Amino acid sequence: MLIRLELRNGSTIPFAELEVMQSCESTRLTSLDAFRGLTVAAMILVNNPGNWAQVYAPLRHAEWHGLTPTDLVFPFFLLIVGVAIPFSLGQRLESGTAPTALIGRVLRRSLILVGLGLAMRAIPDFDLATMRYYGVLQRIGLVYLSAGLAFLFMGSASRVALTVFLLLGYWLLMTQVPVPGHAAGDLSPAGNWAAWVDRLVLDGHLWGSTWDPEGLLSTLPALATALIGISAGEWLRSGRAAGSLLQGLLVSALLLLGAGYLWGLAFPVNKSLWTSTYVLMTAGWGLGLLSFLYWAIDVRGWRGRWQAWMVVFGVNAITAFVASGMLTKALLRIRVGEGVSLYQAIYESGFRSWAGELNGSLAFALAYVLLWWLLMALLSKRGLHFKV
Repeated sequence: MLIRLELRNGSTIPFAELEVMQSCESTRLTSLDAFRGLTVAAMILVNNPGNWAQVYAPLRHAEWHGLTPTDLVFPFFLLIVGVAIPFSLGQRLESGTAPTALIGRVLRRSLILVGLGLAMRAIPDFDLATMRYYGVLQRIGLVYLSAGLAFLFMGSASRVALTVFLLLGYWLLMTQVPVPGHAAGDLSPAGNWAAWVDRLVLDGHLWGSTWDPEGLLSTLPALATALIGISAGEWLRSGRAAGSLLQGLLVSALLLLGAGYLWGLAFPVNKSLWTSTYVLMTAGWGLGLLSFLYWAIDVRGWRGRWQAWMVVFGVNAITAFVASGMLTKALLRIRVGEGVSLYQAIYESGFRSWAGELNGSLAFALAYVLLWWLLMALLSKRGLHFKV
């Protein structure tokens, strides 16, 4: 397993970090880097309030059914994973590399992601008997593995059929097949099929007592999110005129949003269950945002500080996510008083003291994003982009 550090001059040296997202090589879309960077910045923002009891509603996940801006963040990341796949793997296929020769590359990246996710859970206690095994990076790794193999060995039409099968099959299972001990269509936290499978496979290692928002069964519709991204990536690489590309993305976004809204009248939008309607709605919003960034940055050429800060995050996305998460964990572990963590002390004295509880909590999160932007900007200035 080789992890390398790519320098500006194109040379590489071994290094123990990585950026998960695929390099787009000579055809790299700056708008995709910006989209990825904006998404990672949002992840850091919503994951690190000064006080979890003091958070503005848009920066919270929906309690169960429903959709908030925060609920868009994770599926945007999976959508980006899909969009990037045709740029990385597609170029290698077109250069004559056999699909079988790329299996190892896809598997390696997936294992690294899953391994990083497990390490973030385990460090520093390594209490394997009680730790939660699911997580964000674990889901990204599993989705990337499945989506990458689908791209290598399935045609475009077959992947669309697979997407439809996943969405319809998940809907039928969740609404028509009764869970043992529950009625068919029970979408409560304990009574649905996703929760039942999670308890069956990893009971005692879940986020909640009966379910997990990044569980095993709900990874199947999450794969559909990435497959939609692959279709968008293929469209962007199709060689059509910019106007046609934009029109296709926007029409797709509107169709997905419309279908998700109408279907949502019968099958609720739910992030924790990653319902089929959640896939459609979030993919629609994601393609809409990607359309704007592509038009503004890659078509109109509007560059500058408004998008440069996003790109700084985007080229070292996983580095920022993993490092920020581990620092948060360390700040919560370090005690500066009886029952007071360093994280809490910084919030109390540095932000709540002058901004109040709610605004201070937001100010802390914004300052945390700024800190990691400065660190990623330093890496970018030195030409350090971490890749698998």
